[in-house]
Amino acid sequence: MTSDFSQRDIDAIYRVIAQRRDMRHFSGGDVPPEQLRRLLLAAHQAPSVGLMQPWRFIRISKPELREDIYQLVQQERDRTAAALGERESEFLRLKVEGITDCAELLVVALMDKREHHVFGRRTLPEMDLASAACAIQNLWLAARSENLGLGWVSLFEPDALKTVLNMPVGSHPIALLCLGPVDAFYDKPMLEQEQWAQRCPLDELIMENGWQS
Repeated sequence: MTSDFSQRDIDAIYRVIAQRRDMRHFSGGDVPPEQLRRLLLAAHQAPSVGLMQPWRFIRISKPELREDIYQLVQQERDRTAAALGERESEFLRLKVEGITDCAELLVVALMDKREHHVFGRRTLPEMDLASAACAIQNLWLAARSENLGLGWVSLFEPDALKTVLNMPVGSHPIALLCLGPVDAFYDKPMLEQEQWAQRCPLDELIMENGWQS
């Protein structure tokens, strides 16, 4: 079978995957509407269990709403720091979001009434979350290929964010996505650069024919 993709295409895909970064430092600017729509279309082309397409994207365009969300993140940042015990001060030195600096702020949420979708979820209801994560990854890789940074922020209380955004009962926010131009991409994941954690060797995570401890 003849490949639809050249070796150059294949190499580009692997390079984008390897150079994707969870960005926290942004340089302002903007994301043109047609580019934003292109990125969201890439997200919307993600696979989803039972083709349920559970993702919903909320673009935050009001400065006062962005500020409200920023305050929610700061509250959770303080709670997380306290919960980390001896690593509290180390955590507080990290830059964990770019909400006030990024060009675009998007909220990704799971839709309401997901209980109606049973195909592929009867025993694994969390596959709605897995499907939405695929959409975020699509957006992330598309953004990186267009030299835009993206950072996934999960430091927020979901119910508080739902109230701020007037979200319906049954919906569930899972991500704040900071998107926009950056001065430079990190050479390696920021948490590795800051020596917070290190990536595990792949061979430690592969098993065969059963769980191996």
